[in-house]
Amino acid sequence: MIVNWTRAPLISGKFQAQRYNLTNTYSNYSSIETFNATGPSDFADLLGVYEDAYSVLEQDAGYILSDNLQDRSARSGLSLAGWKPGRNMEAQAVEWWEFDWEYAWTPVGGPAGPLMLSNLICGNSKEQSSEEWSIINYVRNEFSEDNNYVFDQRGYSAFIQGEASTFLTANDTRLLLNTIVTNISYSDTGVTIYSKDGSCIDADYAICTFSLGVLQHDAVAFSPELPYWKQEGIETFLMGTYTKIFLQFPPDQVFWNTSTQFFLYADPFERGYFPVWQSFDGPGFLPGSGILFVTVTQEQSYRVEAQDDTQTKEQVLNVLRNMFGAANVPEPIAFLYPRWTLEPWAYGSYSNWPPGTTLEMHQNLRANVGRLYFAGEATSTEYYGFLQGAYFEGQLVANLIAGCLTSTNLTSGNCTGGGEVHYEELYGTTDTSQLNLVNGWLVSSNQTIGDV
Repeated sequence: MIVNWTRAPLISGKFQAQRYNLTNTYSNYSSIETFNATGPSDFADLLGVYEDAYSVLEQDAGYILSDNLQDRSARSGLSLAGWKPGRNMEAQAVEWWEFDWEYAWTPVGGPAGPLMLSNLICGNSKEQSSEEWSIINYVRNEFSEDNNYVFDQRGYSAFIQGEASTFLTANDTRLLLNTIVTNISYSDTGVTIYSKDGSCIDADYAICTFSLGVLQHDAVAFSPELPYWKQEGIETFLMGTYTKIFLQFPPDQVFWNTSTQFFLYADPFERGYFPVWQSFDGPGFLPGSGILFVTVTQEQSYRVEAQDDTQTKEQVLNVLRNMFGAANVPEPIAFLYPRWTLEPWAYGSYSNWPPGTTLEMHQNLRANVGRLYFAGEATSTEYYGFLQGAYFEGQLVANLIAGCLTSTNLTSGNCTGGGEVHYEELYGTTDTSQLNLVNGWLVSSNQTIGDV
């Protein structure tokens, strides 16, 4: 089953959810109830307070970009805009709903638990989310502001197989499943890929779509060793983890308001401790299913993914019983969640940009080495963290290589030698002259500005 969001493009043409008729329902973010450890607690007014500060943050990020100013952390930008949640754990929950739930990172990063709260208050946490690029990434005009939640029981294979069917046949021998790549040898004349089963493939060109997490874990060896500028690009960016934990309760013992889509929980001690709950047992979703799920990110993801199911189930049930009353919450009849940080083909969910990162540094992450090219959500300048980022980057690089393969002059342009631009030396900011196609800036930089 797919359980994620999609947004319709505002430009002509269909995106995957429309093309393959994926089952989805509009996410109504105003359909929310708020709770703390004593039960229902109405702090929804804080959502408006945050959004006012975020509007200021949006405008400020636009100035940083257009005026070539020094970037800062999203935490600094929010504080300057007047949003300072401090020890107010209900405000911390609202911030998680508004920021972490999108980026899989806090505005400041750092460890979870009581130390997290100390760091947020004292300002001694590592600051891990860029104000400039976080905001620019999210407020582009090419897609609708509406989010629809996809819960198609065919899973992602619905459109992956649909797209593949346009160029692959049934049982096509060119498609190698369950094949683990261990080594990649590259040069200006070709690429050789070695697999764990001892097989290898020689190619004129190759596209590497390993996740940023896989690249950072050195899960695949490169020969020759990747140049320093490429390694620097890989290690500079961040891999977030986004973990959904699913529970199914007896349909005749559903204890929450099934007409409400979202439930926000503010833990008194730990920020991001099982904070956002979503109901599938409601209009437009799967009525009568008894399904409820909660999302955690980053350090909380690391914690639950290192635990066994029994321990995590006990923790989430304790939170639900704090929210809805111990006598009202039965044992679930089904319980599951993924462990993205432990998956050797993923090592996380999606990427994020730290403060002070330049477009040129990101171009080093994108750029080819020899005839080995790179694509994926992490290489997308404008849509990192989003599926369309991976889709568009794959198209871009594939078209580039297709042009090389059909060219009568393979020594020109991006076909050999230097290929895509990269930067041996990096400087402190990104000048507006660098916001161009060469650096992956594929769409105009007219970002939306908040109402201030």
